[in-house]
Amino acid sequence: METAEKILVEDISSLSDRQIIEQILLTGKTVYFGALYDRYANKVYRKCISMVKSREDARDLTHDILVKAFLKISSFQGNSSFSTWIYTITYNHCIDFLRQKQKNRVVEYNNVTDGHDLEEVDEIENKKLFEIEVGRLKELLFELSEDDRAIILMKYQDEMSIEQIRTVLKLSSSAVKMRLKRARDRLRKLYEKTYGTR
Repeated sequence: METAEKILVEDISSLSDRQIIEQILLTGKTVYFGALYDRYANKVYRKCISMVKSREDARDLTHDILVKAFLKISSFQGNSSFSTWIYTITYNHCIDFLRQKQKNRVVEYNNVTDGHDLEEVDEIENKKLFEIEVGRLKELLFELSEDDRAIILMKYQDEMSIEQIRTVLKLSSSAVKMRLKRARDRLRKLYEKTYGTR
């Protein structure tokens, strides 16, 4: 019996995400989802911790997200890769968690829109911002709103293209660029306020 199960697990590990999903839908066997869980748990955890900071919360969220993915697996239509689909669930779940946490603490967040025009920040300014010491930058990220932090992490940590971010956030490309510019501006201002101008 053990040998048969071992062979099954070894066979599963050689399947693509799409093939595993087909087997989950055909057979309903949790061993197939277990393979997907093992394949993605670490990636989901890393994304969670980059958004929520707490290891304990990130562990709980990872489990919740993967269970949620299992329950919603029949809605995966294959229009994007499974990794993009799970990333979308992760992003939305973490944002919901952070908003709920913020609501529970009754923290008032005042999102002041600055009067800057919406031109794209040129590459020189971009480079200047990300020359900031990594340690300082990471600290400052957690002082931004969840939405600002998430879009900056997607672009610069996960190296997602505007098109990929657009898909995850269900926004137009111009809206993604505008949100990214505003998030960078707020991060730059926060840096200057905290550490002074360079």
